[in-house]
Amino acid sequence: MDLLSDILAHMRLRGTLYFRTSFTSPWGVKVPSFEDVSRFHYAHTGRCFVRIDGVRNPVRLEQGDLVIIMRGAAHTLYCDPTTEEQALTLDRVIEESGFSGSGTLVFGELDTHHETQLVCGHFSFETNANHPLMDALPAYIHVANYGERSGTWMEHTLKVIGAEAGRNQLGSDLIALKLSEIIYAQALRDYLDSAGAKEPVLAGFADRRIAGALNAIHGDPGKPWSLETLARHVGMSRTSFAAKFSETLSMTPHAYLTYWRMQIARRALEETDEPNIEIAEMVGYQSEAAFGRVFKKTFGNAPASYRRQSRDMVAAE
Repeated sequence: MDLLSDILAHMRLRGTLYFRTSFTSPWGVKVPSFEDVSRFHYAHTGRCFVRIDGVRNPVRLEQGDLVIIMRGAAHTLYCDPTTEEQALTLDRVIEESGFSGSGTLVFGELDTHHETQLVCGHFSFETNANHPLMDALPAYIHVANYGERSGTWMEHTLKVIGAEAGRNQLGSDLIALKLSEIIYAQALRDYLDSAGAKEPVLAGFADRRIAGALNAIHGDPGKPWSLETLARHVGMSRTSFAAKFSETLSMTPHAYLTYWRMQIARRALEETDEPNIEIAEMVGYQSEAAFGRVFKKTFGNAPASYRRQSRDMVAAE
């Protein structure tokens, strides 16, 4: 599995669709903050503006554009600058529209040709799953003409999502939901290949040799990797590799190796009944005690306590 796919798979990326909208001018919607999710809006038809809390200038969303708002920031969607101050809360819009939770959210004046159809939802990851890559992402990612930039297949995928979302036909919601998860990975890849290639941490994933070392770690996290073996793997000297890795990723190779091993161990403790020593050996520790010390330092609990608490939480849901 490639590096980005492995990261997203371990974090259990999950897409959630809210609705497809039919907003007719004049309209404006205030969307509240939502912790630990990345909200997205895809302009299937028409255009609008997106004012994101903490961001100076609004984003202009044209037909075919995608915006992913990281970390669940509050934001306002509106049709033009004159309607921003009159925007209503999302709860009020839903109440006034009579939206029942299925079909299309219809709001605004009747008999107007100025319609904006958005496909709206969010992306989330499982509890305790994180990654330096995600932490380094900007407040939002805006991909102009998303379908065309991502290729013909993605353009068709987005058209299917837009067509299926809110249709109220058998299987429509599931089809749109599963296809929407593709959006996140594709948008992330697009960003890492363009604007993100020079940003701190993200630059490490764009650099061919550093990405090669990361792929090696992800491909065999239990291997006894050292600074020397990783440097040799990507054809660099030990000193140059250490400096380049720390410069681009803002952490040492050993720190990243330890971090990723603990993420794998966390999932194994949550999802399997494997003994601690087997999990320890799987992620490169020959001593259960050494593994336990590192795990507790990372997550605040010893492996056995973490496993018990995670299962208690699942049982209580």
